Amino acid sequence: MRLNLLSAAALVSMVATTALAQSRQDFTLINRTGYDISEVYVSPSKTDDWEEDILGDDLLEDGERANITFSRAGKTCMWDLKVVYSDDDSSAVWHDINLCQVERVTIRYNRKSDTTSATFD
Repeated sequence: MRLNLLSAAALVSMVATTALAQSRQDFTLINRTGYDISEVYVSPSKTDDWEEDILGDDLLEDGERANITFSRAGKTCMWDLKVVYSDDDSSAVWHDINLCQVERVTIRYNRKSDTTSATFD
């Protein structure tokens, strides 16, 4: 019985390690802009294609957060991020974000300067 418990613990440890390795680019996107975001795109920095809107039909409302997860086990760490606002279809883009080191991206909009910024933690 004790051997079975040790084998089960080893298996759980291996599965957890594999899951962590596959999702090292996962991050939380926080909207602190004062506006709703209708589209979010995350693509490898080396490509010219934004791929699909990861929000689909959903909105990322002001003050909300979205957990962005990656299903592929790619080794790419450098990614670009694009958000599109629902009120006027304007967008903001950030390039070369190291998602292997970033766990949280917080987006803010400054109305006085009319600029969108992001912090990467």
